[in-house]
Amino acid sequence: MSIEMRKRRWSLGKPLKLVALAVLCAGLPAQSMAETRIDADAERILKSMSAYLGGLKSFSFEFDVDDEYVLRTGEKVQISAWGTTTVARPGQGHVVRRGGFADLDMVYDGKVFTVYGRKTNSYAQKEIAGNLDALIDALRDDTGLQLAAGDLLYSDVAAGLTSEAESGKYWGTTLINGVECHYLSFRARHVDWQIWISTGDKPLPMKYVITSKWMTGAPQYAIRINKWNTSPKIEASQFAFTPPAAAKKLDDLLAVPANEAGLEIE
Repeated sequence: MSIEMRKRRWSLGKPLKLVALAVLCAGLPAQSMAETRIDADAERILKSMSAYLGGLKSFSFEFDVDDEYVLRTGEKVQISAWGTTTVARPGQGHVVRRGGFADLDMVYDGKVFTVYGRKTNSYAQKEIAGNLDALIDALRDDTGLQLAAGDLLYSDVAAGLTSEAESGKYWGTTLINGVECHYLSFRARHVDWQIWISTGDKPLPMKYVITSKWMTGAPQYAIRINKWNTSPKIEASQFAFTPPAAAKKLDDLLAVPANEAGLEIE
């Protein structure tokens, strides 16, 4: 996985034509951390977070997303949303996105991925067997659909985030939602990205920002993560989808959020 151009076109239910909300494209040959100019502290803190997240059997959190788009007129607009994510490793997840342009649920039971639009009472499904890594890769490669902060759901977050990094810096600590966090920034050819990781024995990502330098106006995608629960009580039903009465089944995963949009952003 890569944090290159593919980063920008879908984010947790954001419709493809509004909203073509998401993250995508090919990248450059991968580089290892040793071949890049990454500060030792930045590397250590990022790897610590990656190991901690990768070792969790389950977790949940709430998030707030702000995603910028540049219109043909040059005007920059920002689409905001709120949501929740629940994960049970190795291969189950439930993501909820609520906002002015979409009201979506995304459910994965380890075999079938479902996108359900509450506003239109429509859904689409795709068979994807494997773990969450396989799911995120398959969605990105086959549909262009990306989960909000999907990079942070991989089993090895650090490897993916730094696969094309050219440099990385540690800037010290600051507060995010009242939580003391390490502040790291990284640069790649097409994107800059920043991450804020809580200090202490539970290094959790609290904020994540991607700047797409390759796009006019360099729009940003920002997610703030809060209410982390690293040992949630999870019911199996959270990862099972039963179509509501009169729900319409669509053939295309992207058709569900597109129908929810009501606004086009070229």
